[in-house]
Amino acid sequence: MKKVLTGIKPTGYAHLGNYFGAIKPAIELSKNGEYECFYFIADYHALTTLKSKEDMKEYFYNIACTWLACGLDPDKVVFYKQSDIKEVFEINWILCNVTPKGLMNRAHAYKACVEFNEQNNLDKDANVNMGLYNYPILMAADILSFGTDLVPVGLDQKQHIEIARDIANAFNKKYENVFVMPDCIIQDNVSTLVGLDGRKMSKSYNNTIQLFTDEKELKKKINRIVTDSKLPGEPKDPNCTINKLYKLFVDKDKAQEFEQKLKEGLSWGEAKAMLFEVANDYIKPMREKFFYYMENKNLVDEILKQGAIKAQKQAIVYLQKIRKAIGVEN
Repeated sequence: MKKVLTGIKPTGYAHLGNYFGAIKPAIELSKNGEYECFYFIADYHALTTLKSKEDMKEYFYNIACTWLACGLDPDKVVFYKQSDIKEVFEINWILCNVTPKGLMNRAHAYKACVEFNEQNNLDKDANVNMGLYNYPILMAADILSFGTDLVPVGLDQKQHIEIARDIANAFNKKYENVFVMPDCIIQDNVSTLVGLDGRKMSKSYNNTIQLFTDEKELKKKINRIVTDSKLPGEPKDPNCTINKLYKLFVDKDKAQEFEQKLKEGLSWGEAKAMLFEVANDYIKPMREKFFYYMENKNLVDEILKQGAIKAQKQAIVYLQKIRKAIGVEN
């Protein structure tokens, strides 16, 4: 059985882009009996972004409850908190010692910081800490600690898997063949979900629709979707943002029916009202589950604790192999 692993950083509230681009595909993958799935809350990765312990706690539970509300089954998925698996961090240090500095210099996040600093006449490493610089090594440890075969990623994250493979290969050549070489599952739709302004849905563009916002706010957000100036009765472009979003919530027949109405001149106001109706109907059951878990965080803690026990058993096996390979076994 192939192992699939993905991590979720608790750095904000989940939005529709997160759900359709990552959460929903991952949950559907977990229902496939061919895979053993490891899904974790990457709280230590979030330290590169979060500014306070209050943010960490708030976003951590928000993301954990989101996954459970969206249908993650703890009996079918190893669902755990990154910081509970101490073995990953020991493996991280070991991997640091086989990772060339030049490999980290080429990591996208670090290169982006350097480019920004150079453009603004700053020292190239201004505001760069070692957490950001070594981030890809910890990600490699997350992946390699369980013998992961497949990692679902968007195209913009493909480099992380390539780096993990490079690090695994360096270790295997220096010592022995301990690590499995992970491959990508490329999720093309991650980069194409549109936001309120027609660009990619992203917190950085402030164009997101929060997944579990209340009905009033959901309607307000949908009414903010940018449209052209065509009047009621005039044919609308089926490539519009409203149509792209509508298709996410309905089956093929309803999607075709809606698109035909747009071509026949459906007003933008009516189109937005119809989008709100199908979006709210789709989200409402999950929203209720989300608030149930948010009000019963002890249940979430217990689910993650049991997941950590399962994950740790496998991480310990890998760590023992690694320690033996480098000559420090007990």
